[in-house]
Amino acid sequence: MSVNEIVLLLGSGILVGIINTLGGGGSVITMSLFMAMGMPIALANGTNRIAVLLQNLSATVAFLRKGMLHVKSGLLLSIPAIIGNIFGAMVATEVSESVFKICLSIVLAIILIYLILGKDKQQVTGGHGLSIKWWHYIWFFIIGFYGGYIYIGLGFLILAITIWTMDLDIITANVIKGFVIFLSTPFALAVFVYNGQVEWMAGLLHGAGNIIGAVMASHWAMSWGVKFVRWFTLAIIVIFFIDLMGWISLQSLLSHLL
Repeated sequence: MSVNEIVLLLGSGILVGIINTLGGGGSVITMSLFMAMGMPIALANGTNRIAVLLQNLSATVAFLRKGMLHVKSGLLLSIPAIIGNIFGAMVATEVSESVFKICLSIVLAIILIYLILGKDKQQVTGGHGLSIKWWHYIWFFIIGFYGGYIYIGLGFLILAITIWTMDLDIITANVIKGFVIFLSTPFALAVFVYNGQVEWMAGLLHGAGNIIGAVMASHWAMSWGVKFVRWFTLAIIVIFFIDLMGWISLQSLLSHLL
């Protein structure tokens, strides 16, 4: 592994940790980088789970210390997500790029509409129990399956469901998002490890950067408030839409940096 690759893995890891903690979609950068380094898409998909796990562990611990996480609610939503995650990972060895683009486009469009037309809800100051209905468990099973299969855009999908159906502000939704992903990711990672689809060195280096970025972002989320998180997320979604439409190519950009 070259010095450029090491620096890029760490630096992009910090950026991805910030993006995913405040909103989502940062794994587009991760996957683009891994494929630019020559990894097949299935190997890149599995290796990405190391950074995802470390990043959401760091964010969860930070939010827990700030009293923003209601653990019982997070655990209840995590159970169906874990089951779905396992099934999704089991079929993830054949990721269709066309299916990925369709799914991601729909998820981005939904959350983009909310961010543009919706109003900021008052930011809560501490973790509180969520109003969980029976159909939320179905939604989180589907979310878990999607996360195990593709993962990219999962954060936006969780934000859309929790904000629209649980009436959460975007910061509280981000806290739940990170906790659910943290608990469900090890199961998907285990499936990828079993199938030999994890590159540990690249994953751990990128994950180290993710930890730094997640800790930084969890502090900013509380300090700068709901409006900052909302507009930051909106900006990230616009960038990923441009990449998805083919007007720019993150993978080509990262290839030049390597």
